[in-house]
Amino acid sequence: MGITKDYKRVELSAVLGLVGTGPNILYLKAGGKDAGLVAVGANERVIIWDLRTKELVRQLLGPASTVTSMARSPDQKTMAVGYRDGSVHIFDVSSGECEITFQGHKRAVTALAFDAAGMRLVSGSQDTDLTVWDLVSESGLFRLKGHTGEITKAVFMKEHNILVSSSKDKLVKFWDLDIQHCFKTLVGHRTEVYSFVLVNKGHRIITGSADSELRVWDITFRDEMDESETVEPSKKAKKDDSDDEDAEDDESSPLVCVSKGSVMREARDPVRGLVVDASEQHLLCHGPGRKCEVFVLASEEELQKKLKKRRKKARLRAAASGMEEEEVAEPTLTVEDEVRRVDTFKLSAKVKGVDVVAKDGLLQVATLLSNNCVETTQVQIVDAHNVSCQETSGINRSGHRSEVRTLAFSSDGNLFLSASGEQVKLWNRSSLQCISTFDCDYALCSSFAPGDKHVIIGTKSGKLQIFDVSSRTMTSCIDAHEDTVWSLSMAPKDKNGIITGSKDQTVKFWKFELVASPDDESGRKHLTLVHTRTLKMDDQVTCVTYSPDQRLLAVALLDNTVKVFFVDTLKLFHTLYGGSAPVLCMDISTDSTVIATGAADKNVKLWGLDFGDLKKSLYAHDDSVSCVKFIPRTHLFFSGGKDRLVKQWDADSYQHIITLKGHHAEVRALAVSPDGSFLVSSSHDMSLRLWEKTDGILVLDEEREQEREKEEEQEIIQSDEPVVAGEATTEVMAGRKTVDAVKGAESLIEAMDIYEEEIRKLAEHAAQCRCQGKQVPPPPPHPLMQAYKADSPAEFVLILLQKIRSSEIEETLLVLPFDYTTKLLKVLEVFLKNGWQTELSVRCVCFLLRIHQGQITSNQVLLPTLDSLRDLTKDRVKEFKDMVGYNLYAMQLLKIKVEEKQEDKLFADATSRFKQKKKKRKVHAPVVS
Repeated sequence: MGITKDYKRVELSAVLGLVGTGPNILYLKAGGKDAGLVAVGANERVIIWDLRTKELVRQLLGPASTVTSMARSPDQKTMAVGYRDGSVHIFDVSSGECEITFQGHKRAVTALAFDAAGMRLVSGSQDTDLTVWDLVSESGLFRLKGHTGEITKAVFMKEHNILVSSSKDKLVKFWDLDIQHCFKTLVGHRTEVYSFVLVNKGHRIITGSADSELRVWDITFRDEMDESETVEPSKKAKKDDSDDEDAEDDESSPLVCVSKGSVMREARDPVRGLVVDASEQHLLCHGPGRKCEVFVLASEEELQKKLKKRRKKARLRAAASGMEEEEVAEPTLTVEDEVRRVDTFKLSAKVKGVDVVAKDGLLQVATLLSNNCVETTQVQIVDAHNVSCQETSGINRSGHRSEVRTLAFSSDGNLFLSASGEQVKLWNRSSLQCISTFDCDYALCSSFAPGDKHVIIGTKSGKLQIFDVSSRTMTSCIDAHEDTVWSLSMAPKDKNGIITGSKDQTVKFWKFELVASPDDESGRKHLTLVHTRTLKMDDQVTCVTYSPDQRLLAVALLDNTVKVFFVDTLKLFHTLYGGSAPVLCMDISTDSTVIATGAADKNVKLWGLDFGDLKKSLYAHDDSVSCVKFIPRTHLFFSGGKDRLVKQWDADSYQHIITLKGHHAEVRALAVSPDGSFLVSSSHDMSLRLWEKTDGILVLDEEREQEREKEEEQEIIQSDEPVVAGEATTEVMAGRKTVDAVKGAESLIEAMDIYEEEIRKLAEHAAQCRCQGKQVPPPPPHPLMQAYKADSPAEFVLILLQKIRSSEIEETLLVLPFDYTTKLLKVLEVFLKNGWQTELSVRCVCFLLRIHQGQITSNQVLLPTLDSLRDLTKDRVKEFKDMVGYNLYAMQLLKIKVEEKQEDKLFADATSRFKQKKKKRKVHAPVVS
């Protein structure tokens, strides 16, 4: 048996460089104590920032999936976060802990909204479904099907039990939640509806679509109409006639929608978001561009004043022209008078999300931008002609404005640099803080100079830029190449220079020199590079690297080959060929014996430097391999690809060791610390991830087994019914089948088997006691019962039933086979007889009877159980209801007593203060002689 090679486990240590990546931004506790807090989505987490101090306050961590939607509760104590995997998590904002998890969608959640009481939540998804959740019972209520496109927004009406939703199918639908039915559809849009807002206490809806118009609709509820009041024919004619069904006035509909017209926007791009402040007087609209438009929603008082002025002007014009007042047309108000655009302000980058809060007569606008930045703008509206917009602050120092293309560690491993299209940042690995930022050109490669006091950057424009770390200035800018500098490599032994490879088909050798600057009067010398040699190539150079012994030089070309030269004579030593795509990255092991090359053909090839032979070709990634790095003093190496994964490999056994998941876009760069303990990776998702080698032992067989289990879990989830857009069904479950639901069903099945076995043992024990006429020692309980500390078999089943999450109870019971369903009903009867968990027991009984009604009622054996359950549920629910009612009224009585005590105390304080003032007046009163 061969010797087993041990590997150390590599785990995620920290995530850096993120401010916000989407999808939107939310103010928290607006107008209250924490009015300066905003929540933004940042890949798989939600970050809460303090806009005043520009510091990170808290992070909300959910599943390893991208955040796609967010919503805050009315009391702003909780937040709902939707993810790309279809899950919805409810977080406590103060503690950052996840309280509830819902699994109800098969694709990304794109819309979330709380009702006015904060007791219900609606989620919309790319799977075209709407799901309403009960936050009190932590369960799904029902699913609404009707849209045929991705849901873009959903909102509860405050005064009525109605839900409004918009979708990319160009429709806005109104749903009656009492009957779970769509009773009204607005079809007046020609393109996808991306957002809408309800204003004027739900009596007006403003919608935004992919064109340059904001459409306005008036909503009238029939229960608010007088019996004689009907829709005027003139208003009725304004309704969209593109659909005959919508144009008709449906008497059964609880509301009537009348189109008021449309308001033209200044921008011509599609609407991406509509937001109103709490007073519903100001509307903000933004598209995918850099502009944000401000609209004012006129109040009824302002409209009457405007109408009065127009009537007065009309009378004056009639008197001047000699016309009678009856002959003058009656002035009317237009939709532009009611929804008036007052200003447009421009941001520094494309807008992803906007939120607004009115404070002290000003609008505080927080915007999340596409360049990983948050900006705040102060808007002051005096009148229609006096509007000022001023950018007040922003959060941008914590990350890059574009993706990081290159990484490098310092010689001691305490610092690492990251460079993007506009900045170079230095990070302290221990404190995880950015300590320096330099402005640079578009960086593609980088390295620390000897001594770690300077940083060298190769740019897209062909320049080499050198920055002084201590003074935070650029000391040299050298026109090194005529085209892009793709790669540079430090001389590993003497460290007296670097080599650069460029798109201009040359490899250049540079030597470090200290020269005096003519602009520096102190005569201080600064570091620069002097060109010494040039190696001409036949094609564009994509990557260059020294061998650690500085004997060889490897150059990757665009013709799919890698040429290896002697450094001293520049003579060709080997040509590594055989790839089907250009080599994009490469690295050489510390002992200078193995070179690993990564190419656009998804393969990593391992070559021997002694003879130039191909040792192994590894199918490493599902997309192009973008970076390869060896761990110092080993033959282990990391590879990163455009498939969002970082993988570790063994170049001796050619085995895949571990896959590091975490990035949400293609991996751009890798850097390994000199001691091999740390790895930092960058990605197009704007994040930097620091990975640390731990002391945990990694066993390859166990790792492969875990990967197979995850694949099986995905197959279980995907084995559910496929999504059919617009599918109409009479009974649709709110949740969906998950791995946890299947595991819960398996645990219940096991518990039922143990229950039957224990019941049989107890029956045999009782019979044995009767036969012998004395008490016999009882049989030992099942080991699982002892582990869960259950005193009886029924209590053991109850404990396992309680361990299933409330949001997955229905799905778990739905997975149970019917024979176990009948067994569970008998156990639930025992629960109700003992008064255990009345709410949970009744919920399970009702659900099982509703799902298996036909089979259960046709089973004669279950009739006694059903009769018993019918009586028990009534009695237990009545007892539970009486207990809740008693406690409720007792709490109300306590509240009244507390208020009375507070009033008495307030009155006593006021009386004592009055007496003290009276005494002071007597003391200071003048003495009359």
